[in-house]
Amino acid sequence: MATITECREALTRLSDNLARADGEVRGAAALDRTLSCHLTDLDATFTGRLADGRIGDLDHRPGPPADKAQIRLRMTGDDLLALVDGRLNFAKSWASGRVGLEAGFRDLLRLRSLL
Repeated sequence: MATITECREALTRLSDNLARADGEVRGAAALDRTLSCHLTDLDATFTGRLADGRIGDLDHRPGPPADKAQIRLRMTGDDLLALVDGRLNFAKSWASGRVGLEAGFRDLLRLRSLL
């Protein structure tokens, strides 16, 4: 099972990957939105802000999200590591319900290029 430290490192790598992206991916990552990632197996939530193509102000707390972020992810810690490492396909995982993604309709349209 993934640890909180490994999950924080994975989210930092994801932020670095988004910052280096170009084209459509860079455009989708350029949103300015609050973000939460609830890790169901660890019962912990990371929160931050997606802005300028990076995830900033990354913090975590036990339990489900305290506030409703504009972009909300839900998955296990192991799935987070696999997604960031490229071993798990996000679109297939989302379609099957393995990974949850909730956001406003316009945000979902912009985020689809990340899928």
